[in-house]
Amino acid sequence: MRPRRLVSGTALPLDRSDVDTDQIIPAQWLKRVERTGFGAGLFAAWRDDPAFVLNRPEHDGACILVAGPNFGTGSSREHAVWALEDYGFEAVVSPRFADIFRSNCTKVGLVPVQVDEATGERLLRAVEADPTLVVTVDVERRTLAAPAAGIHATFPLDDFTRHRLIEGLDDVDLTLRHGDAIDDYEGRRPGWLPSTAVGSAGTRDPQETTVRLSRPAARPPATG
Repeated sequence: MRPRRLVSGTALPLDRSDVDTDQIIPAQWLKRVERTGFGAGLFAAWRDDPAFVLNRPEHDGACILVAGPNFGTGSSREHAVWALEDYGFEAVVSPRFADIFRSNCTKVGLVPVQVDEATGERLLRAVEADPTLVVTVDVERRTLAAPAAGIHATFPLDDFTRHRLIEGLDDVDLTLRHGDAIDDYEGRRPGWLPSTAVGSAGTRDPQETTVRLSRPAARPPATG
């Protein structure tokens, strides 16, 4: 995934609370095999309305989504995060996120910026009033700022998540960083244990007992 040290640009105001993952990306889009292309389905049901914020040209190119409380509730589908990222968003600001949605964000490089409700409301109104307002999310410093609107805030981000966002490390990258330790284990692993190598199932434990079961040829006669 792409490193996210600093996200700076215009924002899109989504003045709705309790937005769930089915509203973010409807279920019919989950049939796609590829991970790309989900941006076209982002908020698909709402985009039928010409007045919906995503259809307004003044918000074209926004890289930060500012939403109401309880964003990302509902099912745990990763496609919701993929859709936001594929559309072009690099950070999402909300007073509250669903836990699984927030976790999914950090695994693909979408920065979840949780602020208090007062700050979230101020930012929403500021972006609505001025679509050109520049908003900056500093992952390294854990800060959110929109200086022209007088908004400055901090947001919670644990050290591990901060590190993986700054370095651009997804789960595979984190695993590969332990490649030497994995190779060392494979070199010492007993031969009868399953291998992590592709296509290898290991060999049978010489002490394993095999019991063969067979079906009776016919039902035994009834007794009594």
